[in-house]
Amino acid sequence: MTGALGGDASLAFAPQRRAFVSFLFASPATIAGAAIVAIVALCAIFAPLLAPHDPNAQNLALALKPPAWLAGGASAYPLGTDNLGRDILSRVIWGTRVASIVGLSVVVIGGTLGVIAGMVAGYFGGPADAIISRVADIQLAFPFVLLAIAIVGVVGPGVGTIIAVLGVTSWVQYVRVVRAETLSLRDRDFVQAAIASGAAPARILLRYILPNVASSVTVLATFEVARTVILESALSFLGLGAPQNVPSWGTMLADGRQYLDTAWWLGTFPGLAISFTVLGVNLFGDGLRDALDPKSR
Repeated sequence: MTGALGGDASLAFAPQRRAFVSFLFASPATIAGAAIVAIVALCAIFAPLLAPHDPNAQNLALALKPPAWLAGGASAYPLGTDNLGRDILSRVIWGTRVASIVGLSVVVIGGTLGVIAGMVAGYFGGPADAIISRVADIQLAFPFVLLAIAIVGVVGPGVGTIIAVLGVTSWVQYVRVVRAETLSLRDRDFVQAAIASGAAPARILLRYILPNVASSVTVLATFEVARTVILESALSFLGLGAPQNVPSWGTMLADGRQYLDTAWWLGTFPGLAISFTVLGVNLFGDGLRDALDPKSR
């Protein structure tokens, strides 16, 4: 009986899923964004297979070799080499790993903290709401980038440090959205009925509140990935992010800034990688926001 009901429920939701997917990918911009995100994900997962060279292999005899289509270029190094003779294409491909790991990890940490704090503040109100809101206001009073730079400067650079710092400091982006939606949901009939039936607050938050704020959190998390990619690149550019032996788009930009006049490809290609990744995530986020909004459908 239970299996039959489960199958019927699955069949009932199947048309809704198909409608959601068809609406999500109805826009060419969303399709383009999803394609860029998919390419970045594949590069991050299969970097050892896709990269033609070791990203850290140095050969000073090949230093500052231009891209293959320019005079003096070589087909073995399609995007050229940097000042230490390292292959630019391989380093750009491996850089997707740092961007993806940091972006997703920060969203998971910050989103989890922010959603929990937002639901607690919105549902319970009173002292809990006042404390969480004041802490969020205090953190928002400090420029986010400067706060991250200060913490990383004290703790020390590293990918793990970047994830921890950005994750812990990004929770305020979720608190206000989740708190506002929880306040409106708290007075809805289905929540009041659950309260009257004696349901525990934890059960109400997980079963009735969380599913109703999930769509907003999903959209916000998508845009936070793009924001985190830029922040990680900025910190790595300043020498406060990934170490030199870990290929990162930010460190590549830092290495290439002094060669902009003589070897423009050192900074151009990692910069384009950052731009296209952020553009792809934002385009996909726009489509996801429209697909999850009943008014637009």
